[in-house]
Amino acid sequence: MGATHLPATEFDGTGVDDQLEAEAEAVLGAPDAPMVQLLGPDGALGEDPVFSEYASRLDAEKLRGFYADMAAIRRFDQEATALQRQGQLALWVPLTGQEAAQIGSGRASQPQDYIFPTYREHGVALTRNVDLAELLRQFRGVSNGGWNPKDTNFHLYTLVLAAQTPHAVGYAMGIQRDQKLAAANATPGQPQEPKAAVMVYFGDGASSEGDVHESMVFASSYNAPVVFFCQNNHWAISVPSTVQTRVPLADRAKGYGFPGIRVDGNDVIAVHAVTEWALERAREGKSPVLIEAFTYRVGAHTTADDPTKYRGSEEEAQWRAKDPLERLEKYLRAEGLADDAFFAKVKADGDELAAYVRKTTHDLETPDIRTAFANTYAEAHPLVAEELAWFEEYSAGFADESETAEVNAAEANTDGAANR
Repeated sequence: MGATHLPATEFDGTGVDDQLEAEAEAVLGAPDAPMVQLLGPDGALGEDPVFSEYASRLDAEKLRGFYADMAAIRRFDQEATALQRQGQLALWVPLTGQEAAQIGSGRASQPQDYIFPTYREHGVALTRNVDLAELLRQFRGVSNGGWNPKDTNFHLYTLVLAAQTPHAVGYAMGIQRDQKLAAANATPGQPQEPKAAVMVYFGDGASSEGDVHESMVFASSYNAPVVFFCQNNHWAISVPSTVQTRVPLADRAKGYGFPGIRVDGNDVIAVHAVTEWALERAREGKSPVLIEAFTYRVGAHTTADDPTKYRGSEEEAQWRAKDPLERLEKYLRAEGLADDAFFAKVKADGDELAAYVRKTTHDLETPDIRTAFANTYAEAHPLVAEELAWFEEYSAGFADESETAEVNAAEANTDGAANR
């Protein structure tokens, strides 16, 4: 069969294909368009034909807030790493280097939006008012989560790569239907609930999982109000991003028929602008959006990892020169928006947060293992009851620790009296 005999597609002669492609390129421009950057490593603020307008909405207070958030989450990250090294946590997942990607995107969301994280979005958790000390419960092994997602619209961490992406699209489709139903039943003159969107985070490594592809197919097919936020930190444990993809990850969105944008993930102003634009688009039902935040994981993948085994120190040094906190500090100082007193207070607040997190972690009590049996099913289950009975019988075979301690103390006193 020759090329002229290929079967027609459902888009032939409809113009839909050209329309989708044009809309997807409206933000990207040419396929090889450069990534969006507003605040450079030198602290100078540049211009962008689309996103400078969004950046202009940021006043001095918000910019100082961005810096305070990034500094706080970095200090928290340092404290959590220390707690793990001291045996207080079973594992920790550092985020240093990715503060701008998380704070910028998290602060662009609105309270009604719902967030699906992976396991490294500690900065996003901060922007959603999650108690950071509670966040450590899961890493200490005393909870399956640590917080109630209904309180913050910030879902529990997902440890299985990309498993949260289909959940996010399903949730977005639910929002979409709820909003259509509310609009159909709306009473004229009555205020309406604000429109909501979903934002889901994943990494460059997770982008190779089938879940991500399937999620984007569904999101595009049903025009779900969802923003896919990929933090391309260059390393999926020991596998570089160049192995994950031969083209910029943002370019993949074109294949699904919605916009994809690569943004400097170490530029908190640009990340905030791009995410604000994307969420607005999603809420209005225009299309999903894929954001690729081009950033870097400065430290280890987890505290069980040794990055010196697979990457050089020169690479890390190059990215440290693009530090998101340093570039924003340069801008704030140059513009007279912050002084030494401000940065001293930020440091003091970070130390106070670290002390609170440390004390709270040390004070966490190990839950009674019987709660694991009670929480397996919503209702009583005969098999679980049988297993609990076996556990109780097994546990009864051990002496109580307090009784053992009393016996040992009594024996020690007796031996001491005899020796005298």
